Amino acid sequence: MRFSSLAYAACSGLLATTVEAAITLDTSSTDSIKAAASSVAKDMMTFYSGDKPGGTPGLLPGPYFWWEAGAMFGSLIDYWYYTGDTTYNDLVTTALQFQVGPSADYMPPNQTKDEGNDDQGFWGMAVLSAAEAKFPDPPSGQPGWLALGQAVFNTQAPRWDTTTCNGGLRWQIFQFNNGYNYKNAISNGCFFNMAARLGRYTGNQTYLDWADKTWNWVEAIGLASPDYHFYDGTDDTINCTQVNHIEWTYNTGVYLYGAAMMWNATQDAKWQTRITTILKTASIFFVNGVMKEVACEDAGNCDTDQVSFKAHLSRWMAATTKVAPFTAATILPLLTSSATQAVKTCTAGASQSMCGEKWTTGTYDGNGGVGEQMSVLQVIQANLITGAPPPVTANTGGTSKSDPSAGGSQAKTVSLNAITTSDRAGAGILTTVILIAMLSGSWWMSRK
Repeated sequence: MRFSSLAYAACSGLLATTVEAAITLDTSSTDSIKAAASSVAKDMMTFYSGDKPGGTPGLLPGPYFWWEAGAMFGSLIDYWYYTGDTTYNDLVTTALQFQVGPSADYMPPNQTKDEGNDDQGFWGMAVLSAAEAKFPDPPSGQPGWLALGQAVFNTQAPRWDTTTCNGGLRWQIFQFNNGYNYKNAISNGCFFNMAARLGRYTGNQTYLDWADKTWNWVEAIGLASPDYHFYDGTDDTINCTQVNHIEWTYNTGVYLYGAAMMWNATQDAKWQTRITTILKTASIFFVNGVMKEVACEDAGNCDTDQVSFKAHLSRWMAATTKVAPFTAATILPLLTSSATQAVKTCTAGASQSMCGEKWTTGTYDGNGGVGEQMSVLQVIQANLITGAPPPVTANTGGTSKSDPSAGGSQAKTVSLNAITTSDRAGAGILTTVILIAMLSGSWWMSRK
């Protein structure tokens, strides 16, 4: 089905705007959307104990990995941005500051033994959202949101590796971790996303040059097809000559918003073409206008990470409409139709409002947790995007302080002005197994 047909279906009478379920959602009512988002956020935070005695701020309990906590706090920044509800603001600030690590670059000692570039990137994207939304600045003496995002960028840019595949970031940061030989779409997508946003916010061309460079590499190596299917990754032991063609919603989302930021910053027509093409290809993730993680939902084998991926496509699709308004007519109906169905799954747990995974079914499917809650939260609150302010820049009201030299020892080798265009679960698979499976075309890999 063509994407335009999906958008039409989303607008048609097939989709009621009022859902009779444990959570009532009327997508034409701001108050109803806010109330539904509040309920889903409250249930999501029942899984978090970092603010309780004996807990560690910023960490979720097992089986949730560190990256997903960063994504969750990013969703709560969005929650405040959309609703104005300050309930979680202090908790979010505490968590984001507690996890920065000794060099304030999201390389905390309790994570560095198995931290990947994508893990660090999700925390970096969260703080950039805080800067762009004018989330309340942290207390005096603590690093600012923009500076933290710059620190993540500054630690990742020196990891750009031309020893294999003519460039790209590796999945894993440290050589002793399995998965170090994997160069994947999400690690490079987070870096691209951050570079584009930093370039727009600060006006520094160097960031935009890095975003261009990353996009061009992703295309050249085949992690993006000519019509912008984004594929999971590739192995540098074969010089990235074979690609794992699994597609995930969050890859499409992270590249979509980065491209939208590049169009907004440069007004270059090539970015509008790329954005429009990404949205057409994104039709694979919608069934009758409802978002679906097609790689694993039908088989019922989405893992703890993968059930959260729809949160990021919802999040970045909504955000794209603010910086690339020509996308709104396509995106907004899909967010409405997906939210309408997603909330129907929220009938479980002690609250009788915990949400499920499979939105297309319209019923709770027995799978619940942080990822399911975060995904439903993001798609519900995304329906408030038309009334939300656009992301700010340093020249349009941004208050977050810049520190172009931020970051730890890995960042000190990078001079921003000198830069030019010139596991856990999944990582536990041995590289040799990855290679054999990739060559056979049958390997499905979770990101962690």
